[in-house]
Amino acid sequence: MSAGREIAAAALGRAVLIARAAATMSAAAAGLLLVEDRSRVVAVLVLVAAATVAQLGALARWPGLVARPAAVVAADFVLVFAVLVVSRGGIAYFCFAAGAGALAGVVLGMRALPVWVAHAAVSFTVTAEVLRRSAPPADIAAFVVAFPMAGALAGLGAVVATTALARHLELSTHLLVQAQRTAAASERARLARELHDSVAKTLRGVSLAALALPASLRRQPALAEHLAGTVAAGATAAARQARELLEEMRFDVTDRSFTAAVDEVCRAWGAAAGLPVRAELDTVEPPVMVCYELTRILREALANVARHAHARRVVVRLAATRRGVLLEVTDDGVGFTVPTDLSRLQSASHFGIVGMAERARMVGGRLRLESVPGAGSTVSVHVPIGAGLVDRRPVSAR
Repeated sequence: MSAGREIAAAALGRAVLIARAAATMSAAAAGLLLVEDRSRVVAVLVLVAAATVAQLGALARWPGLVARPAAVVAADFVLVFAVLVVSRGGIAYFCFAAGAGALAGVVLGMRALPVWVAHAAVSFTVTAEVLRRSAPPADIAAFVVAFPMAGALAGLGAVVATTALARHLELSTHLLVQAQRTAAASERARLARELHDSVAKTLRGVSLAALALPASLRRQPALAEHLAGTVAAGATAAARQARELLEEMRFDVTDRSFTAAVDEVCRAWGAAAGLPVRAELDTVEPPVMVCYELTRILREALANVARHAHARRVVVRLAATRRGVLLEVTDDGVGFTVPTDLSRLQSASHFGIVGMAERARMVGGRLRLESVPGAGSTVSVHVPIGAGLVDRRPVSAR
């Protein structure tokens, strides 16, 4: 038995046991109003309740019992016979026997056919005896004769339900595994991109300087000294970039909310830059990749403020919109003239803004830059996200 089918059989087995007990005890309890010997009805109620509690307890403690269907069906057959003896062929027996057919279908599948035949044979024998003793009207007799087939019908329904649930579990597991593999591949690609954009470029420059160093030592000592300084500075820069990258990767640990992470970035940057930062934050929980890219965009935007804006005040706004999430960084600095095409900023060595725009596009978002000379700048990123992934409650404003 596969793992998915075993889980499905254990779950549906419990449901069948509970439903059978409810139906049997309801039918037996109705007999309290119809028969004079109520002790027999009470005995049936006690037997069914005790048997069901014992079976449910066994399944809870040893769910692997469903992988031993022969033992389960044999034990249940004994219980059916006990109910038959105590009820003397009453309606409680037929209800309990129908539930036994369903239980056999859950644990055996279509292999339960011999079990259904055995139950039907016993039930037909009991039905014949009941009809012989009571001689009911023909229409009621026809109704009673149909009872023995209830076990087979319930068993077929149980087989279909168990197969469907097992298939659903297996498909869900497969999709989960695929999602994990996709996430791992995306993470490897992201790490490769981050290393390429930072540490690899710096190390490439260090390598070129180191290659030119031996020849320069013999011919141009001054140039060699300069190249040695370049190598040392490049190695230091590469180490710093690697350390910063590792620190930023801490955000991937999902032990805190995205809103809390944004607030932490704002606090740390404000303390380091010595500038007041007003954070207006909604509680927003987008997917992990969106969280990561928005955090990198926020860091880069704040770094640009520190390097170029000469601002006195910064406002960071995180908001849940009707269609997604909005991140906005506004400063009151010197501002600049924004070109129509942001790609032109790359030729002016404004790589940070171009990189932020690329990061926004990678998660399906769009970066917008507004700036006027002497009147500050605003960088805003809007990322569309499905409903249910954002929470529009304001969490803080400081």
